[in-house]
Parts: sequence; C-alpha cells; structure tokens
Amino acid sequence: MMMCKQTQAIMQIPTGGMDLSVSRRRPRKEKAVVVMGATGTGKSRLSIDIATRFPAEVINSDKIQLYEGLDIVTNKITEHECGGVPHHLIGIVDPESDFNAGSFVSMASVAMQSILGRRKLPIIAGGSNSFIEALVDDENYEFRSRYDVCFLWVDVAMPVLDQFVFDRVDRMVAAGMLEELRNMYNPDADYSKGIRRAIGVPEFDSYFRAEYSSSTDQKTRDLLLKRAINETKINTCKLGRRQIKKIHRLIEVKGWPIHRLDATKVFQKKGREADEAWEGLVAGPASMIVNDFLFGIVRYRDFAATGEIDDRGIREAEIGAAMAAAT
Repeated sequence: MMMCKQTQAIMQIPTGGMDLSVSRRRPRKEKAVVVMGATGTGKSRLSIDIATRFPAEVINSDKIQLYEGLDIVTNKITEHECGGVPHHLIGIVDPESDFNAGSFVSMASVAMQSILGRRKLPIIAGGSNSFIEALVDDENYEFRSRYDVCFLWVDVAMPVLDQFVFDRVDRMVAAGMLEELRNMYNPDADYSKGIRRAIGVPEFDSYFRAEYSSSTDQKTRDLLLKRAINETKINTCKLGRRQIKKIHRLIEVKGWPIHRLDATKVFQKKGREADEAWEGLVAGPASMIVNDFLFGIVRYRDFAATGEIDDRGIREAEIGAAMAAAT
C-alpha cells in the first residue's frame, strides 16, 4: 500500500462513521465503488476526490501500474498527488514477472476486506477493464453476492482526449522518460512479459539499439527517437479506444449500470476554469452519485453534458440524511 496520511473527510458516510457494512437496518452486502475510463481521462483524480469526501481508500486496477518501476512511463500517481489517500496495489509486482487477472482478483479481494475492516469505502480505479470484469463477474458469483457496486465512468470525446494524450507524452519525455527507459533497456528483453508490455517501452527499442551502435549517425538516431515518441502517442490513443469499446460491451452486453460522467469540457479549458468545470461536471456529480449509493437511493443518470443534478435527487439525499440522523 502506498502509505499516505489520510485526509479529513468532507462528506461523511450516512452511518456516522460506523463500518460501511453495518447500519441499523443491517444491509446484506458491503459497498464498493469502481472508477473506469480510458487512459488519461482522470480516473485517479476522481478516485481521490471521492476519497477525500468520504472515508475511503483506493485500489489500483491498472495492470501495468501494478509493476514496480518505470513510474513516468506507466504514469503512476505520486505520493503528493494521492492527497493523503492510501493507495493499494501500485508498484508491488516484480517487473520481470507476469501478473494475470486471477492474481489481481486474489490481491484486490484481500485489499477490499482490509479496507472494510478499517471502516472505509473501497474505491477500485484503473483502466484495465479485463481485471475489473474478472473481479466483479467471477465464475462463482462471490463478488456480486458480497458487494453492491457503484460504477463510475469518466469519459472524454476521443479527438479531445487524443490531443491530451499527445501532450502528455511530450510532458513525460520532458520529465525524464528516456532516462527511465534507458536504465531498464535490455536488447535481449521479451516485450511480451512483465512491465515491458507497457506502451512506451517496445516503441523505443530501435532507438536504443541505434544509440548503443557506433555505426548509427546522429541524424538517424534523432529520426528514430521522433518515430518512437510518435508511436507511443498513437498506440496510447489506440489503447483508449479499446478501453472505451470494452466499457460499451460491459454496458450493452453484460448490463452493468455504469454512470457516465462527460469530462470533455474540462479538457477544453485551462487553469481555474478547468478546475471549476471538473468540479461541476465530474467530481460534484460523482460525489452525489456515491452519496445516493451509500444511502441506498437508486437513481442512475448520464451526466453527459451538464453535470446538473435535479432538485428531486437533492431532496432525496437530504431526506436520507435526516432519516439516518433521526434513527
């Protein structure tokens, strides 16, 4: 677990600090939140926003971020960015080993029970939908029989997200991505295993081979570097499309009740305006959804464009809080 000092919760769980699994009505299932979305859409940011408004801890479900090392390449959240929220399953797996969905299910299940034992809400956040699906829809139906789940999907229009991804890769290179890759480079490495499967690793193989070759001139090396960076950008965008396709399958084929939060306008703004848009379109509506979920109010909405919450929903939450306080 990434050890961070737990932040002060702004919005309290309706039970007033009791174990989420225990209330005066003794619900039969525990509660859990899953934050999904394509790469770069703000899943980590939203999970932290929720965890600073409710007593919660985050479980990483990004299959590459599970591995130790290559923090820049894999976009691991930093201790500063975690905002005091404890994070689990980040950088814990040997980078040379293979880690499959079954292993994730076992480790995530243990982490969830540990979090619940501390009277906190487990938030599972990451872009590896195959791992999330393996956890939620296990063969023995154990997860579904033990947990009620609130699914949140941070979505961004692909043309807008593509530009963000391109810019992010440039920032990664400026932050030291090349040096990070150079320190791990092995000309005999297998790019189908472990952390070397990460986008941004195999794309640079030709460049590093040229860099270590005395017969390759500087102009050729520069061209290979430019090509590697461009391939990393393109392959990351392709990953985002695959992730969105899987989410649509989970909704349309498996019937998962996923709340869509459209963050497109956030990415079209900068600075304070972007932060305000994030609060109005993503963090605020998501917090209300989670609040309703914890109160037991079933009200699925698509905050696709406005992020507005109807007055009826606000009244329902207020009534729920009043009832909880009165009982």
